Amino acid sequence: MSDTNKSYRSRYLLIALGVLLTLLALSGIGTYDFATWVMEVFPIFIVVPVLCATYRRFPLTNLLYVCIFLHALVLMVGGHYTYARVPIGFEVAEAFGLHRNPYDKLGHFFQGFVPALAAREILIRGAFVNGRRMLNFLVVCVVLAISASYEFIEWGAGLAMEQGADEFLGTQGDPWDTQSDMFMALVGAVVAVAGFARLQDREIAMLPRQRQ
Repeated sequence: MSDTNKSYRSRYLLIALGVLLTLLALSGIGTYDFATWVMEVFPIFIVVPVLCATYRRFPLTNLLYVCIFLHALVLMVGGHYTYARVPIGFEVAEAFGLHRNPYDKLGHFFQGFVPALAAREILIRGAFVNGRRMLNFLVVCVVLAISASYEFIEWGAGLAMEQGADEFLGTQGDPWDTQSDMFMALVGAVVAVAGFARLQDREIAMLPRQRQ
């Protein structure tokens, strides 16, 4: 990657960061439930500083940055309305005859899709595993571990907040919500590995070799 390309890339990433932070601030205005918004968007407050701190030493592929941005948008929309009240989710439910707002399943799809690409990129660039089959297996295992951990967090929030956690949990009366959440994360991981591996490989090859 030439110095000119790196300069353009850094500029675009700074613009994307500014847009993301602006949208994050706007999503916190007039929320349905502010405590729920904080809990839903909290991963953004963790991931963004980490990405900024590690950018020079370990920059990610453009593909992964774009996917992280999109995932952040999903979190912000879900946090602003609460997942059970996102307007577009009602339209999807009506169109397909669903008994509940399915927007949270999109969130869990991204919860599998984006971590799968992140885990895959780290494992490849760090040369932590040999063989594509083992790589794919470990990526899926990482995603399922993250998904299960998130469900533990939701469980803990439910116990700590009692009825106040209903908006955060967003089960909408579905007794199989936890299982379907994890399944959607699994679907996201499989789509990432099966559909975007080659593109990610090409982008990894374009990164500065000394930073891999």
